[in-house]
Amino acid sequence: MSPFHRGELTAQKRAGVLHEAARLAPMLGRPEIPRGARLFLAEQPMLVLGATDRDGDPWATLLTGPPGFLDVDGPSTLTIAATPGPGDPLREALAGPVQVGMIVIEPETRRRVRMNGTAHPTPAGLRVELAQVYGNCPKYIQARVPTPTPAAPGVAWRGDALTAAALDFVNTADTFFITTADLEGHTDASHRGGNPGFLHASGPTRLRWPDYVGNSMFNTFGNLEVNPRAGLLLPDWATGTLLHLTGSAVVDWDRSHAAAVPGAQRLVDFTVERVVRVPSASGLRWSDAQFSRFNPQV
Repeated sequence: MSPFHRGELTAQKRAGVLHEAARLAPMLGRPEIPRGARLFLAEQPMLVLGATDRDGDPWATLLTGPPGFLDVDGPSTLTIAATPGPGDPLREALAGPVQVGMIVIEPETRRRVRMNGTAHPTPAGLRVELAQVYGNCPKYIQARVPTPTPAAPGVAWRGDALTAAALDFVNTADTFFITTADLEGHTDASHRGGNPGFLHASGPTRLRWPDYVGNSMFNTFGNLEVNPRAGLLLPDWATGTLLHLTGSAVVDWDRSHAAAVPGAQRLVDFTVERVVRVPSASGLRWSDAQFSRFNPQV
């Protein structure tokens, strides 16, 4: 049986990569964490986690800690010695069992691993029983070096549209993360990157970005085929502020539209429905970016 669900197969067919995706399929059926990934996780200070809140809205957030806060204590079990802080849109959802998608990236080396499973709260943070562990495309990751900084999150701001300052921030971003889920709640967290300006806000509730050549599995787009709900996370690498968005996403498969955007294979339109901005939420500050050589011009 294919590990891809109906939406993923539909997206792969639309993109003309069914055979290439089938070749990659075996890696998706493995819940065990390989030894190399165990060593990698033990060194990391950051994890992006996506889940759906109790209103059914997907969000993504950033969890940080000293190296070792991510610990593999079983063949398919990850413990996380951190939880979302006050004001985080997933703080309440993660107080009980919930399906999650996770991605761990080491920006300075562009190494990465993705994991999906079910999170359970523990006294120290979270315990995740994994269903999938696999590598991810290293393209479009901007190299940055972190500096640990004591986190003192400010008061969360909530709204239903982007402010003028948030619009400016979005239009200069070079990285964001997206969370989606299929109809059964299986959740995925993925990375998107490009040169500043690749993500464009045309108004307080309207975003668009190009989809570049990737790993051909179409996990995100496959989820959107069956469930248009999506959550975005935009970290401010310099200040630790996190901008969380939730809403709906539609993939524009018209090649003539994509042809107008350098490097685009297709375009994605996102409608913002809720916004949460948490100042100084992250315990890390990052150096200026060294942009990926794969980033198309904007």
